[in-house]
Amino acid sequence: MRVAVIGAGVVGALIARELCRYEGEVLLFEREADVGWGVTKANSGIVHGGFHDPPSTIRARFCVRGNAMYEGLCRELNVPFLRTGAYVLALSKEELPLLEELRAQGEENGVPGLEIHSQEEVLSREPNVNPKVLSGLWSPTVGITEPWAVALAAVENALANGLELHLSEEITGIRVEKRQVQEVKTPEGRYPVDAVVNAAGLFADHVAAMAGLSEPVLFPRRGEYVLLDKAAEGLVRSVIFPAPSGKSKGILVLPTIDGGILLGPTAEDLPPEAKEATETTPEGLSQVMEGARRLVPKLPLGQAIKTFAGLRPESPQKDFILGESPVKGFYQAAAMRSPGLTAAPAIARWLACEVMTSELSLKRKGSFSPIRKGIPRVAELPEAEWEELIRKDPRYGRIVCFCNKVTEGEIVEAIRRGARTLDGVKFRTRAGFGRCQGAFCTDRILAILARELGRAPEEISQKGAGSPLVGGRVRP
Repeated sequence: MRVAVIGAGVVGALIARELCRYEGEVLLFEREADVGWGVTKANSGIVHGGFHDPPSTIRARFCVRGNAMYEGLCRELNVPFLRTGAYVLALSKEELPLLEELRAQGEENGVPGLEIHSQEEVLSREPNVNPKVLSGLWSPTVGITEPWAVALAAVENALANGLELHLSEEITGIRVEKRQVQEVKTPEGRYPVDAVVNAAGLFADHVAAMAGLSEPVLFPRRGEYVLLDKAAEGLVRSVIFPAPSGKSKGILVLPTIDGGILLGPTAEDLPPEAKEATETTPEGLSQVMEGARRLVPKLPLGQAIKTFAGLRPESPQKDFILGESPVKGFYQAAAMRSPGLTAAPAIARWLACEVMTSELSLKRKGSFSPIRKGIPRVAELPEAEWEELIRKDPRYGRIVCFCNKVTEGEIVEAIRRGARTLDGVKFRTRAGFGRCQGAFCTDRILAILARELGRAPEEISQKGAGSPLVGGRVRP
């Protein structure tokens, strides 16, 4: 029995991992050169509480379940996760009723620990928020993580449990006979399958159309962000939300898992064909800064080190599309807008069970191991443990990325685990994520990649085909 998962974002990666708990073959296809490079690599990294989602939605059903799973999941996968809690701030009398509505909605969804805090209590916990705050909804279960790290770790763990991974291999066709999935096609070949899980993010509509389906209908929603340097660490300790608008959760101020401060996102609906429009705009970045300053007036915007934009899949129904479709054996994990990251573990567990037991009647494997050991991060190790690493491998004593204190040993280990590009190293180690944004370490990482892969430097790319780092040698 063979199941193909299409899309190696955080949703597809976790689904593939859950499917590997069962007997049968699991194939994961990704059009990009590495895992987690679509919607997953450019979002806020928030594990939401579940109070923003209307109780009648599929989003609400899976958000609270997924949130409760994150601590255990990240412990198994050795991925960073921190429950920071979150405040929704009311900055005017008109916004006060919204906090009560969110609390009532969250309690109906089963969100634990929701409380309305006074101005004094909010400012005692978060002294840098707007002193005009009147009240705040406190949600203690909100957390932060690195979405790409979750996806990469899930795929590593799945590979150790029998996954067959196909990177840089876009699905170009799906053969359906008598309303039953038979085969997926790529430029590399044809793969007979018994079931397909469509987790293709922004392109899930294209994949569904290959199977003859009209759902989902998707369009991209662009969110622009500003990232502040680690020098701003501690400015806020929890995720700070504004009172929500009807369109989105609003522009936030939040800590990142590695000590920075993230501002954003905007919420700009784009036409369906604009699924590669990840450029930032003057208008969008101005909106980010204005919205963030409303929450935290003394933002040190001079410490901005990066601006970027991400796209997320939005649909007319503003909800996930999950489960088996009218085509037998074709399952959807589509329209995964916010809180898709939060819901992903719960969706993966539910959908894998649907596919493997309802469809294929397969049993769980006794040999599945959920544990994945991460790459050592010397920046987070006690000095004695770092010294022990160096004794075993001197490369852990040679720092390559000084901003994030990433060593040659970590980069070599990332390459051993599958990094083939500069971004592949970056998302596995944080090398190039820091203050200089790679200005001082790119050439050294390039040299290590070339050496370890046995390639010329001009053959190494930023993110796969079409993104060369150097054009050639200036000297023979």
